[in-house]
Amino acid sequence: MKRIKIVLLLGAIMWIAMAMSSCTRIDAACEGIKVNLYGSDKGVDDVVLVTGMVWFNPLTEEVYEYPTYVQMVDYEPFEINAKDGSKFVVDPTININPIAGKAATIFKKYRKPLDEVIHDVLRTHIVNAYRIKLNSYTTDELVSKREEFERVTEDYLREVLAKENFELGEMTSGLKYPATLEASITAKNQAVQEALRIENEVAAIEAEAKKRIAEANGEATALKIKADGEAYYNRTVSASLSNTLVQMKALEKWNGVVPLVTTNGNGGVFLDLNKIIK
Repeated sequence: MKRIKIVLLLGAIMWIAMAMSSCTRIDAACEGIKVNLYGSDKGVDDVVLVTGMVWFNPLTEEVYEYPTYVQMVDYEPFEINAKDGSKFVVDPTININPIAGKAATIFKKYRKPLDEVIHDVLRTHIVNAYRIKLNSYTTDELVSKREEFERVTEDYLREVLAKENFELGEMTSGLKYPATLEASITAKNQAVQEALRIENEVAAIEAEAKKRIAEANGEATALKIKADGEAYYNRTVSASLSNTLVQMKALEKWNGVVPLVTTNGNGGVFLDLNKIIK
């Protein structure tokens, strides 16, 4: 009976020892935080940065794991008013990570797991950053200076998050214009596209007309050259054939009798003796 009691006592001691001692492994891409929950050490000095294999007492200590790699966070959309009162929707997506070695500092300040810090605390900073910067622009300026707005907001938010020991990577605002403005922009774009279409059609018609005019001018020039050539040919042929044609006509009308009397061109008449002799 005494032996049984001893065995039970040893078992109880081992169970208590095991219950009071646990082990966890901190991933290489994370920083571990061991927190003392009770006792005289609880307070500002109760947070210890740990790595690798960590032994702790689950009854009096907790271990948190803060990822140090870049996380892409897609926040819920929220509304912000512009300087002139127009409502804009911001749907931000950011890449963010704790600054190396600052996990314990972040935990000391907020006493929350990293996921809660990112989605609760940092979201408040992000909303405030967009509220401050967007309120300094009118609706027209947000349309014409969209790139500038994105840049100044990102620079401002990067400074704010650095003070919270976070590093901001790439980010997009997902800025959405008011419905009325979206409709106006769409109508304007459609009008511009329609004007460009008409302009292109007019240009095509003008180009086709110029082409036809050029072709007509070319044909007219060719015909003129041809006509001029034929006229020149006819004049040349006519000049060269006129004397021959006259002689041919005279021969066609000649009865074969050689005249004995002819004129000398001065009105005088004389006998052609050579013809008489022949």
